[in-house]
Amino acid sequence: MGIAMAETVNINELAKEVLTIEANSILRLKNNIGDEFDKAIEYLYNCKGRVIVTGMGKSGLIGRKIAATLSSTGTPAYFLHPAESTHGDSGIITRNDVIIAISNSGETQELLNLLPLIKRFGVIMIGMTGNMNSTLSHASDVTLDISVEREACPLNKAPTASTTATLAMGDALAVCLLKKRGFSEEDFLIFHPSGALGKGFLYKVSDLMLSDREKLPIAHENDNFTDVIELITNYKLGMAMILNNNGVLTGVLTDGDIRRTLLKYHDTSNLIIKNVMTENPKCISADSYGASALNLMEKYSITALAVVDENHKPIGVIHIHDLLKAGVA
Repeated sequence: MGIAMAETVNINELAKEVLTIEANSILRLKNNIGDEFDKAIEYLYNCKGRVIVTGMGKSGLIGRKIAATLSSTGTPAYFLHPAESTHGDSGIITRNDVIIAISNSGETQELLNLLPLIKRFGVIMIGMTGNMNSTLSHASDVTLDISVEREACPLNKAPTASTTATLAMGDALAVCLLKKRGFSEEDFLIFHPSGALGKGFLYKVSDLMLSDREKLPIAHENDNFTDVIELITNYKLGMAMILNNNGVLTGVLTDGDIRRTLLKYHDTSNLIIKNVMTENPKCISADSYGASALNLMEKYSITALAVVDENHKPIGVIHIHDLLKAGVA
């Protein structure tokens, strides 16, 4: 029993060490973000063709993920297997493309075999390598340093920290390009039409909200606190929308507000809602996406949002349960 426990502790410590090494490898990359990274972003952003990602072995597996991430965020990308490229697959490369070549050593022979073709076409090449003095680095128009102090493998052999660092650098490229392109939620929907993620942009708030005026928990600023509690109880949405004399939403009263008020006041018989409501509440427009409503709810830990028109007058309520039923949450 004692030996088994000792082995368990050692395994746990080893697992923690692996995660620490890999986390530190990613953090070290921050020191490598500079002019070369900026140049890489400009080349990728101005690419008139497609981004061709290539790499061998584990680097190739990471390359496939980088290509997939780029494609799903507005930068058309393909993965080219370097070994297959010399048997005809290199025909996908055009003069308008940009190459991202990945090799930790920078001396992977299958990758280097592609260099004559790349140079002949005059294609821009971005090298990602852990060896800045390598053949790949010298042949690249831009080189991104993905070096790590050591692999997480106890033998310092199996690609572990290096592949994690490479993937993180690829994500940094993709996210920066996404931002630079002004890639929107609508654009994201085009590339993710299925699943909960897609449903979040498939449904508008207007498709899911409760809009029947008679079923909306609406009160006015000067209403009695106790009366509004009864309103919230009857409508079972966990909140009431509070309006001023012009019908404009000025606040909400939630279950949390009620608890805080009861703790603060011994006598609530003469309280009016205006004095205890949450002012300037989070709300949303009917033409917003369901994903946007979910984001607000998660960010501010709320379960229901008032839906307002252009004059900030309430036209509905969307509840977390509506998003759950639609498969958005």
